[in-house]
Amino acid sequence: MPPHSASAQDLDRVAAGLVACLPALGRALERQVDLVYPHPKPSEAQLALLRHVGDHDGVTVRAAAEALLMKPNNVSALVTQLTEQGLLERRQDASDKRVAHLHLTPVARQRLGEVRQLMAGHLTGALRALTEGELDALGSALGALNALGRHLPAAPAVTTPTAAH
Repeated sequence: MPPHSASAQDLDRVAAGLVACLPALGRALERQVDLVYPHPKPSEAQLALLRHVGDHDGVTVRAAAEALLMKPNNVSALVTQLTEQGLLERRQDASDKRVAHLHLTPVARQRLGEVRQLMAGHLTGALRALTEGELDALGSALGALNALGRHLPAAPAVTTPTAAH
């Protein structure tokens, strides 16, 4: 860990600010998209799975569950829902028929792209209202925010005991 002179109080203040600010930014963007996007919005869990599959084409249900910190049976249920909606394809593994690889359908790929484009457009509009100093500060913070995300530990998926039948 690199040495720094920030006090525990400074670190706590920055952490509290990020915890408050980042979700609020996400919610504000989603509200803007919801106002103009003509398609039904998937649930947050469905969106997380779609985005993960979009970034990791061919991922298995188990690997997606681990990455999303969800139970495999919950991801499997999401896969079923998204497959029925025509947004996800489940393809059997050639060597192990019990394993399914997940792929976005062209419709899902198009819709995710449209949403990203809408969000980027709204952010661009908001960025135009900032001062040059605020823009510089945000630009400088991007690398630090990405590094921060890499330093957050991944928690193991929560599992619950299954009842005997």
